[in-house]
Amino acid sequence: MIQPSNKLDNVEEYYFSKKLKEVNLMKAHGKPIINLGIGSPDLKPPHSVIGAMMDSLEDDYAHKYQSYQGLPELREAMADFYKEQFGVSLSYQTEILPLMGSKEGIMHISMAFLNEGDEVLIPNPGYPTYASVTKLLGAKPRYYDLLEKNHYEPDLFALEKTDLSKVKLMWVNYPHMPTGATASNKLFEDIIKFAKRNNILVVNDNPYSFILNDFPRSILKYVGAKDVCLELNSLSKTFNMAGWRVGMVLGKSEYIDAILKVKSNMDSGMFYGIQKGAVEALNCSKMWYLSMKSVYEQRRKIVWQLAEALNCTYDTQAAGLFVWAKLPEYLKAEEYIDLILKEKSIFIAPGTIFGSNGEGYIRFSLCASTEDLEEALARIK
Repeated sequence: MIQPSNKLDNVEEYYFSKKLKEVNLMKAHGKPIINLGIGSPDLKPPHSVIGAMMDSLEDDYAHKYQSYQGLPELREAMADFYKEQFGVSLSYQTEILPLMGSKEGIMHISMAFLNEGDEVLIPNPGYPTYASVTKLLGAKPRYYDLLEKNHYEPDLFALEKTDLSKVKLMWVNYPHMPTGATASNKLFEDIIKFAKRNNILVVNDNPYSFILNDFPRSILKYVGAKDVCLELNSLSKTFNMAGWRVGMVLGKSEYIDAILKVKSNMDSGMFYGIQKGAVEALNCSKMWYLSMKSVYEQRRKIVWQLAEALNCTYDTQAAGLFVWAKLPEYLKAEEYIDLILKEKSIFIAPGTIFGSNGEGYIRFSLCASTEDLEEALARIK
């Protein structure tokens, strides 16, 4: 048998890929599983978005290879979206690159800037893909702590006391997944200054801006950000378009050009109809955001009750698509969620999959109907 690359030795199959096999097997054997582990929106995109995609299918250009940079009108819509929602001015011609989901961007950015042996600052807890991609490229993850007592903000002073000479890239993610912590103006300003002092490229992964968050922020709005920062964003959560795979990376043209060199060798452009639907989504009115907020607020109230029924504590000010809940001290996250899955047929994500600082925490998704959440609460009670 031909052996896989040595680069896979330090990378495991994604946790949810493995765990869902177990969950689906339980379902196949008749277990009434309620899945509160995955952040995959269960609601539909705006009706006009679906209509725009369907209408576009008869266009002469619809079924051909598409530009690696996306349709000009899509990039214009992204630029207008950032101007209206974040107050950030971007050139649609040079400072925006559409992606097939922002997860793709994590790989493309890493491939564009990392050499073997470079170091990457990665949040703990944080999105596991940051570390996986770093390892696949032969670079070295350097984890920095995000702790509840520090409001899940990095201790930049402590970091700067260490040797940062090999650090090339830093991942930040606000609103933060999994904790829901948001960044203040000062935090973003401090991160930019830190990056400039240490010649580090910072990437803010920003897909949760508009989920239960009254103050959406982009790191690109702050003075000097474009010199040392990129931002990833996505339509997956904001417009319930996770399966459409539409994201974007934004920043200085020289950085975008480097990423395009990678991307243009890895795909042949996003499907035309999806791009047309994305344009429509980005032009949605404020009523869309208000309606989404109403749905998630209702769901979150039930999840808070569910957390309390499990003797957990949580932050009522957190943003995003999840509730990050602290377990009683004597409980271990993975053991506890396995017990709940077995005895109550409810799947909840253990905090440990997001890093060692996730021990003692569990994460509930809001991507379940009110009926399912009420049923889960009834089972726990």
